[in-house]
Amino acid sequence: MGAEPILDWRAEAASTLEWWHDAGVDMLLQDAPRDWLTRAPPPAAATATTAATTGGGEAAAPEPLPQTLESFLAWRMSEHAPENGWFAPRVAPEGDPSAPLMIVTDMPESGNGESPALIGGAPGRLFDRMLAAIGMTRADVYIAPVAWAAPVATQLPPDSETRLADLARHHIALASPKQLLLLGRTTERLLLETDGADANDGLGYVNHSRGKMAAVACLHPRFLLKHPANKADAWKNLQMLLIRGSSL
Repeated sequence: MGAEPILDWRAEAASTLEWWHDAGVDMLLQDAPRDWLTRAPPPAAATATTAATTGGGEAAAPEPLPQTLESFLAWRMSEHAPENGWFAPRVAPEGDPSAPLMIVTDMPESGNGESPALIGGAPGRLFDRMLAAIGMTRADVYIAPVAWAAPVATQLPPDSETRLADLARHHIALASPKQLLLLGRTTERLLLETDGADANDGLGYVNHSRGKMAAVACLHPRFLLKHPANKADAWKNLQMLLIRGSSL
């Protein structure tokens, strides 16, 4: 008789939650039914705080967000940022803020006992190869996360999504890149808007406080490592990014 295998149920549960997250499931339960095939309406414009109701019944004016990239980055690392209560280290953007291409990912990588990093570990190595395939390196791009810390179970808290999306839009407006690549289903769901025709092609635009700009969505390297059959779709979207870039 062989020894009975030991099952690490914590690791199994974490792996299952991560798989569902990569597939686009971002919450376990909702009180009301939701059509998951319909894109959510764009959130309200970015504000520093949710408007509070005063004693006279009028909404208090929201505190404006920092209007320079340098001050905004400092604010995002401060105690006023939404990730401050997550009890997880925050990871700042990396690369050249003036780069023509800005890449927005969902959150830092965390796991395997490594320090949190933007697109690090095995996903990071695949990401570097994806950049090389379009003739770029990390030094040629600006990489920023929607959430600046990795939440529990690698799922963004539903009550923080609108706020984080607003801040990401403001970040894009301040950086003002020429091209925009959105990595991951969560990033695409929160930021990408379409006119319907491009809904299944990863093409659309991102509305922000200074206008709107074209964007391309691509599957995250984290997801591609688990589902290599989807690499062809990712490559198709990267080629679309190149085509759009050549026309600028």
